[in-house]
Amino acid sequence: MPPSLRVAVVCWSNQNRSMEAHNFLGKRGFRVRSFGTGSHVKLPGPSPDRPNVYDYHTTYEQMYNDLVSKDKDFYTRKGILHMLARNKRIKPRPERFQDCNDPFDLILTCDERVYDYVVEDLNAREQETFQLVHVINVDIPDNEEEATLGAFVICKLCQCLQKSLDLDDEISELLQEFEEKSGRTFLHTVCFY
Repeated sequence: MPPSLRVAVVCWSNQNRSMEAHNFLGKRGFRVRSFGTGSHVKLPGPSPDRPNVYDYHTTYEQMYNDLVSKDKDFYTRKGILHMLARNKRIKPRPERFQDCNDPFDLILTCDERVYDYVVEDLNAREQETFQLVHVINVDIPDNEEEATLGAFVICKLCQCLQKSLDLDDEISELLQEFEEKSGRTFLHTVCFY
């Protein structure tokens, strides 16, 4: 039986960390979506002060083709073309969390700044159903290796929470146990739809 938790994974640009976790969770049967919170999607460019900037309507395919036309060898070496190839197999384009009104049981963010944006956005919305959602931050540095490790931690956490008979009542205890096992600390808050 596939897991019933509705999960969202959120990073800044819906490119690396959230998409790696989206891929990982999807292959394990979770109902998962991924998002970014930035006003634009940014990918590394030829120098730190010259990133490639796209809006959220730009597909991963369009980003891929744009970077190939600019410097295929450079973006291949940087791993960005590989990342975009993975992304376009999962969904057509990045999505912005603030534009989604679908409810989730669990929202996992990949850094504290994104966690703050998600909590602020949810608290600013008019509550309609009063269904609660657990927002948990799992700090993941934004590089390929850490995104893979972070996706593994997120998956293990979701599997642990999925087993709960009363997640709302048991989540604090489950998070504390998971923190002790994983050696990581998590931010957690409850918001309402």
